[in-house]
Order: sequence, then C-alpha cells, then structure tokens
Amino acid sequence: MVSENHTINKQKGDVMIVKEWCMYCGECAGVCPRNLIQVRELTLNFNEKECKDCKICVQVCPVKALEKQVV
Repeated sequence: MVSENHTINKQKGDVMIVKEWCMYCGECAGVCPRNLIQVRELTLNFNEKECKDCKICVQVCPVKALEKQVV
C-alpha cells in the first residue's frame, strides 16, 4: 500500500504522483488511449516511456489521486 506519495520518474522530467487515497479503481487504466496503466493489487504501473502526457488519467480519477508534475 502507498504510505504517502508514490512517484514514478519519466525521462522528460515528468513525475506521476499517486496520492495515498488512491482507491485503485482502474478508471485511469480504462481511459488511457495507449493502454499504459495497469492496476495490480494495490499498485498502479505506468509505462512512462510511452506516455504522451494527455493527462486523461488525471482528469478522470474520481478521488483526484493522480497528479502530473514537471520536475
């Protein structure tokens, strides 16, 4: 389980932050146009190398648990 914020680094400097209140409902995975998100037990797996930053996953999250940041 995610204790606080879980981050996944991307080569371009973008970071996907999954907040601790993520319910792992799969809404984000269901709308990803490139099928780059997988929900496994209490984990979200992102294929960051192939992501085109459309942020549809961030927009659709019912509890606003996803956030994209540029670092």
